[in-house]
Amino acid sequence: MNAGIIGTGRCLPEDKLTNFDLEQRMDTSDEWIRTMTGIEERRIANDEQDTSDMARVAAQSAIKDAGIDPADIGLILVATVTPDRPFPSVSCDIQQQIGAVNAAAMDISAACAGFMYGVITAKQFIESDTYRYVLVVGVEKLSKITNWEDRNTAVLFGDGAGAAVIGKVSEGRGILSFELGADGSGGEHLYQDKHLVMNGREVFKFAVRQMGESAINVIEKAGLDKEDVDFLIPHQANIRIMESSRARLDLPVEKMSKTIQKYGNTSAASIPISLVEDLEEGRIKDDDVVVMVGFGGGLTWGAIAMKWGK
Repeated sequence: MNAGIIGTGRCLPEDKLTNFDLEQRMDTSDEWIRTMTGIEERRIANDEQDTSDMARVAAQSAIKDAGIDPADIGLILVATVTPDRPFPSVSCDIQQQIGAVNAAAMDISAACAGFMYGVITAKQFIESDTYRYVLVVGVEKLSKITNWEDRNTAVLFGDGAGAAVIGKVSEGRGILSFELGADGSGGEHLYQDKHLVMNGREVFKFAVRQMGESAINVIEKAGLDKEDVDFLIPHQANIRIMESSRARLDLPVEKMSKTIQKYGNTSAASIPISLVEDLEEGRIKDDDVVVMVGFGGGLTWGAIAMKWGK
């Protein structure tokens, strides 16, 4: 039996930072931000809400949705580049907080592709019968590494968390194919020094090419055609990059997840946050073929084709 997603959850900070707020802080405009990125507002965690706090809430929601006991979780994987501190890991923090007393725990650093890396890693442990359930969390508090004087990056990022419980699903459902990749030579284009630094032009060119290629690759690996895809969840980085991926798959607008306008780029959290919203609003149904694809610093990328349902 294939591994698949059997429960999801998310956490979004209450505080919103709109484009109009940013107009008061730097030389930019709501029209420019919306036109160039598709973002209208983003959520920002307060000083009392760190990465592990958001991860815990999303994890507890996903566990409840899956209908399992935390003690049954064999492994916790947290994808983040903004941990509370270098160690202990966020995964160890939430292991104790949610009562997953039997779980091993480690963090994954693959930037915006982190959730894809986590789910694909979880698949291996589930299908080898090593663990019954694996909890994967994508979480970022990017506001603490954002340079609020740099208008090219400050307008892009938001905070939040999304989580998924991975377990075995019924025959024919679950993860059908995947792709992971990295190109360390591109690391100079997107990295953290004191703050997050990005060469927007180079990252854009990489993302437009790689997102589309990876989506096509996992469809072909699954023995499917573009016409078989029911829904696309791209990393919510930039609406122009997302639209290029949708165009490669010849999908209508309503078949692509779009939450960037509300939450901005939440890095490793963006795909699971979007997944929860799409499920809640009925855009994904049992037996739909769903493609998820992301890219991030490293440079890294990952994609999954799956048939939805338990």
